[in-house]
Amino acid sequence: MAFAAKIRRPAIYQSKEYVEAGGLMSYGLDVCRHYRSGAGHVDKILKGAKPGELPVELPTAFEFVVNLKTAKALGLKFPPSLLTRADRVIE
Repeated sequence: MAFAAKIRRPAIYQSKEYVEAGGLMSYGLDVCRHYRSGAGHVDKILKGAKPGELPVELPTAFEFVVNLKTAKALGLKFPPSLLTRADRVIE
C-alpha cells in the first residue's frame, strides 16, 4: 500500500482494512461472515459430526469498499453508479 501511495497509483486490495488505512478500494471476502460460518462447523463437530462429512463452503458474500479521500488525493472521481454499489464509502 505504501508503494502505491508513493508512486501515486490507484490500487485495489483484498480486504477493507487496507482501505481503512488509506488505500483506494477493496473487493474481497467478508471475513466476519466467513468466521461465523467456521464457528458453525466447530459447533457441529463438538456435537458429534464427523469433520470429513461436513460440506466445504465457498464464500458467498463479498465487500466492496471505496475511500473517497484517497480518490481525491489521486485526482480520481468515481461515477455515482459505482458508489451506490459499494457496501461502504469512506469519506
